[in-house]
Order: sequence, then structure tokens, then C-alpha cells
Amino acid sequence: MDVPRALAQIEAIHEQLAKGEIYRGYRSLPVAASGLIGIGAAWLQPAALAHGDPVGFVLYWTVVAAGAVIVGASEIAWNYVTREDSAARRRTRRVIGQFLPSLCGGAVITASFVHLSAALVPLLPGVWAICFGIGAFASRPYLPRATGFVALFYYAAGVVLLWIARGPEPLQGWWVGGTFGLGQLLAAMVLYWNLERVQGSGAMDHEEEID
Repeated sequence: MDVPRALAQIEAIHEQLAKGEIYRGYRSLPVAASGLIGIGAAWLQPAALAHGDPVGFVLYWTVVAAGAVIVGASEIAWNYVTREDSAARRRTRRVIGQFLPSLCGGAVITASFVHLSAALVPLLPGVWAICFGIGAFASRPYLPRATGFVALFYYAAGVVLLWIARGPEPLQGWWVGGTFGLGQLLAAMVLYWNLERVQGSGAMDHEEEID
């Protein structure tokens, strides 16, 4: 018996089964909170960053993005460490791995633009939105089908932001925070309506059957 081949076939079967199941690690509340962080950061962005500090603009939104990621992924990290078994952890790594390449690509593009010329910084909000949309679309096989609309929102917003980008104009915080905030609130609605609401109604039906 060819053991390595058999193990590879079993792994392929597990992967196909995983694609047929919806990943339930993302939760609406942390995702919505991450969106509110973006909206709040847009509101609080210092005026000096918009009018003459493109590098500061990038650093500011990099820190905000890091905080939003920590909040948005907090429940996933908690469940991964405290609750999930080896199979669930493998599934979590697979789903997160679908998103990471687009984030890494966005980080590389950001560093390259800042290194080449500060005049390229106004293009970054659009690039970030498109990269986030790519990540959302890549994760779609493991998430509710309506996640595709979230990805399309980020795509469309990215195209618009690239189209309206003007070098000498102020760098508006709402280009980043407004786009990300609305996108994450939309994603939270998709998660709640397609996963958590269904889970809640299912639990209530089960309790009624017991009674």
C-alpha cells in the first residue's frame, strides 16, 4: 500500500469537504467593531496629515489597520487557542491563509510607493480597498455566498478612489476609514444574517422540540 499517496488523497478529501462547509470563526460583533474603528479614525485623523505629510498619513493608517485587525480577529484567535481541536485549527489556518496574500501584497505595494515617491501615496487608499476585496473574494468559498457582495463593494470603492486620486489635493481620512468602515459593517451584516441569526433560530427550534 502506498501510504504517502493514501494520506495525500485523504488530505484532498478533507480539503474538498472543508470547502463545502461554511467557516464560522468570523463573528459579526468584532467585524463591526473593526469597521467602527476605521470610521472613528477617519473622524479623528489630524489635519496635518492631509495637507503635507503623506508618510505620516501612511503610518497613521497602518497603525489603525493593525488595531482593526486585532479587534476583528480577536474571537478567531481566542477560539483557536482555547477551544478548537486540531481539525478546526487546520481549517482556521486555511481560511486565514486565503486572505493573507492580498494583505501582504498591499503591504509590499505600500512600502514600494512610499519608497519611490510621496506623490504616489494618494493612490494607496484605492489600492488598499482593491487588495482587501481580493482577500474577501479569495475567502468566499469558506464564507456565506453574500460575501461576494462585500468583495464587490471593496473592488468598486477601490476603482473609484483610484479614479479620483489627485496628487496635490489633501489626503482625506474618509477615503480609507469610510471605505473600510462601511465594508466591515456590510460584512458584519452578512455574517449575522447568514450565520448567527440562523444559528440562533436553530437553537430556539431545538429548545421548543425538547419542551
